This record gives sequence, structure tokens and C-alpha cells, in this order.
Amino acid sequence: MKIATTSGGISNPLEVIEQITYLLFLRRLDDLHTLEENKANRLKRPMERRIFPEGEFPEGENIKKRPYDDLRWSRFKHFAAADMFTVVNDFVFPFLRSLGGDDSTYAHHMKDARFTIPTPALLSKVVDLLADIPMEDRDTKGDLYEYMLGKIASAGQNGQFRTPRHIIQLMVELTAPSPGDVICDPASGTCGFLVAANEYLREHHPEVLRDVKLKEHFHHGMFHGFDFDNTMLRIGSMNMLLHGVESPDVRYKDSLAQEHSGDEEAYTLVLANPPFAGSLDYENTAKDLQEIVKTKKTELLFLALFLRLLKPGGRAAVIVPDGVLFGSSKAHKELRRLLVEEQKLDGVISLPGGVFKPYAGVSTAILLFTKTNSGGTDFVWFYNVNADGWSLDDKRAPLLAEDKLGTVPTVPLTAEEHLKNNLPDVLSHWQLRNTTERERPRTAQSFCVPKSDIAAQGYDLSLNRYKEVVHEQVDHLAPQEILANLAKLEVEIQQGMEKLEALLK
Repeated sequence: MKIATTSGGISNPLEVIEQITYLLFLRRLDDLHTLEENKANRLKRPMERRIFPEGEFPEGENIKKRPYDDLRWSRFKHFAAADMFTVVNDFVFPFLRSLGGDDSTYAHHMKDARFTIPTPALLSKVVDLLADIPMEDRDTKGDLYEYMLGKIASAGQNGQFRTPRHIIQLMVELTAPSPGDVICDPASGTCGFLVAANEYLREHHPEVLRDVKLKEHFHHGMFHGFDFDNTMLRIGSMNMLLHGVESPDVRYKDSLAQEHSGDEEAYTLVLANPPFAGSLDYENTAKDLQEIVKTKKTELLFLALFLRLLKPGGRAAVIVPDGVLFGSSKAHKELRRLLVEEQKLDGVISLPGGVFKPYAGVSTAILLFTKTNSGGTDFVWFYNVNADGWSLDDKRAPLLAEDKLGTVPTVPLTAEEHLKNNLPDVLSHWQLRNTTERERPRTAQSFCVPKSDIAAQGYDLSLNRYKEVVHEQVDHLAPQEILANLAKLEVEIQQGMEKLEALLK
């Protein structure tokens, strides 16, 4: 990777986060080792698990031996900059790459770790900054990482990996994860959806961390993320760790190119905003997906994948480009028919075109569906989002105070503020989709459409196909009244002309 030595830093913001991820992981290893030491001292017996072995790190080419203790964060952070740089470069990173025997997802993703911080002074500065973070505070750690991930997006590089947090929050609130869920994001990136689901469960179901069985499931069986970018896997798994999930299943997988026999019907909730990169070759596409829909289009293949991964009764909230809703190809129509007739399509939320700016201006929608394999769609709920709380230009500036943004603002919105942030309204109307929403007119911002109407339209799911426009009522005068008014106007004009002539004489 290119190093911008003139500025003393790293040119790629993603690489900056990757290097900080390694250092945070080292700090965590040291904290775990310290806990084991304290436990052994308290019980007056040898340590059960040593992360940093006793003795010295094996001597390598042109490298003198160093005690393993020097590799610990709590030791090397006090070294002089030059010595710290030598220890981290020559000892700590080789040690990190040797951790594959550890069964944690984090150790697995460290096996190809590379140290690219260019100068001792910069390393010393980063270590000093990270040393000030209270690592026992989950919120602080999580906020720090979210802030850094936000910087990737604002830097304009690799922003495609990041779905706006408020859109993620909306999708999590709509699906309301429960303690028994098994949650999957097959295009996980930085694990934003999994992190948000974790936060939702902590807030709404605190029993997940009190009950022994639920806690085991929460830390080891609930969260699953796939990606085919190793940097993303490292960053995503660290994001989960810093948000308090001990061992999520975050692993390498090219979701569209591999068979899914091990994952078929394994999950109860899919949350995703997969990349829609055009077309794949048939040869590179998993055959089990081709069985569902014969296509090269990635957006359709991902929908087929979600259906393959979900257990019967499982639900999904996923972002799709608008073309999925009205595309006229045989594959587009068949997939929409399948969602409506063979599964249960619950809702279609149309998002404004600027949601993913400045990276893309493409119009998108959120599809909400339940896998049934036996139909069940009676009505489909539609909502037309006009504003998400931020400007829809490249700046994406907030339009309201922070306490009035997002899906669950801390302060109720006025009717005027709703015009700038529709998201709380989306959630409240979604919860009424089986009751009063059925009666709303199609001129409203949200309404329901019966399955028969959708089938009659060739399974077109674009909101504008069903929305009715309010025409203003214009009162038309009778012809006699119009003629009388014209005559009256003619007299008034004549009188005005006579007055003007008198003034000019």
C-alpha cells in the first residue's frame, strides 16, 4: 500500500483503521492476560491460560531475543519511541500472526497482519491516544470505532462499505431482533447491521446478558457475517468485539460464488445492504442460487441467497436498487412473483435518492419479507420516505437537532419537523400495518395494497404504480356568470379610460 511519507502518515483511511485495529487487539490481549494473572494470584495456583508465553520470543534473522513480556501493551507503551517501534515491528506483529491456534474469530483474522505505520513518532502518538481510552466502557469503545468508520466514509474512500447508521437503525427497529434470533449479514463489511442488532437487544432484552443460556447464544451463536475482503473482516470483527460481543462468526465467504449447504435455512433474521455490482458469470455463481432464479444480476442473486439462508418463519430487511421493484426481465418478474406468491412480502419502503450520497445517487428501497415457502401475502404495506433527517445533497448535513434525528428520537417531532425526518413515522405506521393502515387512502404517505392488485400489475412493486395523486378541486363558474363578470369588467375599464382622458386634458 502506498505510504505518504511526506505527511508522516498513511494515505488510505481504511489502512489507518486497520492499524488501529491491530493495536486495540493487542491491548485486549494484554487485558485478558492480566485477568488470568489476577485470577491465578487470587486462587494461589498457576495460570490456566497464558496468552503471552513465559520466556523469550524466538530469535529471528537479525533480531535479538526479547522477553514475551515486552510484547504486552502495558509494557511497550512505556518504551521510548524508537524501541517501541522495533518491538512492535519485529516482535509483536510476528507474534500476532502466530495466534492462529486461538479459536477466537479475532485471532483468525490476524494471521496475515502487517505493520505499516511508517515512523516511530507516529506509532508513539497513536499508542498514547489509544492508552487514554477506557476499554472497560463498551459505549466509549464502540463510539470510538464508529467515529473512525465514519471518517472512512467522509474521506470519500471505501464509503461503499458503510450504510448510514440511521438507515441501519430503522431496519433493525422494523425487524425487532429477539433473544432467540440467529442473525446474518451475508455482505457484512464493517458489521454495522450486526452491531446495531446487538445494541437493540441490550436495550430491549437485557435478559440476554443475565440468563446463562441466552448469554452463551448471544456471544457465540447469534451473530454471523460474511465478506470476501480480509481487511473488512478484521475491522468488522473488531467492531463487534468493541461493542461487547465476545465471539461472533465473522468469516471469509464469497456469498454469491459458493454453495450454501452448510448455511441453508440456518438463520432467523437477515439484515443486509449487499453490493450491487452488475452481473456475474454463470460459472462463478453458486448453482443453488441459480435454481431459485436464473440470472447474472447480483441484486437478484442476493435476494435468492437471502431466501436460501432463512429458516421458514425467518424474516429479512434488505436494501435493493429500485430496478428490482419494476425491472421487466423474466428473472425480475419471477423473483417478485416468488416473494409475493410463495413467501410473505410484508413491506416496501421507498428511500429518497440522496440517502447514499456522496458515493451514489441511485434510488433504493427496503424490502421486508418473511420466508414461509407457502405464501401468506395478503396485503403489502408501502411507505414513501421523502426525508431522512439529513440533506439529500453531497454534504448530507443534519436538518434537525441531534435529539430529533434517527428512528427513535429522544424528543417527539412536530408536524413541521416530520417533513425533515420521516423515519419515526415509518416505524409507527409499520406497527399498524395489519390494522388501521389497511384503511388509509392511496394518496397518503403510507398505505396497503392487496395482493390481487399487485398480481394484476405483473407483480410491479414500485410505490408510484399504486399511489394516487390528489387533484385540487377547481370551482367552475356557470357560462352566464362568466359573461356577466366580463361585461362588468368591460364597464370598469371604460370608466377608467374616461378618467385618464380627463386628467390628461
